[in-house]
Amino acid sequence: MNAKDIYKMTDEELLAEKQKLKNSKIFHALFIGFLAGILIVGLVSWSLSSKKNFGFLIPMLIPVILIYKQLKKPNTNKELEDLLKKRGLD
Repeated sequence: MNAKDIYKMTDEELLAEKQKLKNSKIFHALFIGFLAGILIVGLVSWSLSSKKNFGFLIPMLIPVILIYKQLKKPNTNKELEDLLKKRGLD
């Protein structure tokens, strides 16, 4: 979605985009929580095992990398949020 497209939208279209943005934020929060749960379960099972080899910890880096990418993803919807505030559609 371009900035030009956002400014040409009607109020109803902006509210629909706001709902999509809200659903996207919820999905990303659940995804990060799911990955954190996988990471915690893996680390607890590794710490309780009798063989503490480090080969098991390498797959645990995958959730860490995915969480990092989700958190560092740039906020692409900043313009939409600013326009909603400007038009008073919070």
